[in-house]
Amino acid sequence: MTKDALRSIARQQRLKLIEAYPDASERLARHLLPHLPALMADRGLAGPVAGYQALADEIDPAPVLDGLHQAGMALCLPRVWGAARPLHFHRWQPGDPLQPGAYGIMEPAPTAARIDPVVLLVPLLAFDRHGHRLGYGGGYYDRTLAALSARGPLLAIGLAFRGQELLSLPHEAHDRSLDLIATDEGLLWPEPLAAASKHINF
Repeated sequence: MTKDALRSIARQQRLKLIEAYPDASERLARHLLPHLPALMADRGLAGPVAGYQALADEIDPAPVLDGLHQAGMALCLPRVWGAARPLHFHRWQPGDPLQPGAYGIMEPAPTAARIDPVVLLVPLLAFDRHGHRLGYGGGYYDRTLAALSARGPLLAIGLAFRGQELLSLPHEAHDRSLDLIATDEGLLWPEPLAAASKHINF
C-alpha cells in the first residue's frame, strides 16, 4: 500500500477517534506529565520543550504544555520558514499571541526569540511499535528531527490516540524514529527500547 493510501485511511481513523474520545488530550497529559521530568533527567536533557498547534482532528498537546508551563519549564512552538526546510522554533508560553502561518496553522511571531528544543512533541497520522511515524507528506518533521538530532541529544515523543497504531509503516534506513509514543491510554516504548519501560506504570 502506498503512503498516500495509508494517509487516507489514517485520516479517516483519526476523525473517528477524536469524535469517540473528546477527552483524549487530557488523558494523554495525565500519562505523560508525571514522567517527562525523569525521562529528561535520565538523558541529561535541560532545555525547552517544543509543542505544536493542533489541527482540528489532531490530539491536542495544550494540556501537556499547560502543565509544563505551570511547572516552570521553557516552551517553544514551530514556524515554517521555507519549503523543504526544517522548522524553526520560537519561545512561547500559554497566552502569548500567535499569528496564522503556513497551511493556516497558528505560529509565534517571527520576532519571538529563536531557541532549539531538547524535547520535541510530534504530531502524526499513524505510528507503529518500532517508533516509525506517518506524517502528512511535506517532510517538515522528518527534516526537523534530523536537524535537531545532529545538533545534540533530542527526546522525540509522538502524541497520538492509542487507536492510531498500525502493525508496521514504510520507512527509510535514515529515518529518525520516535523515542516514545504518548497516547490517551498510556506510554508506549518502541520495541528496541522496551526494556526501558520497566520504571513506567501504565
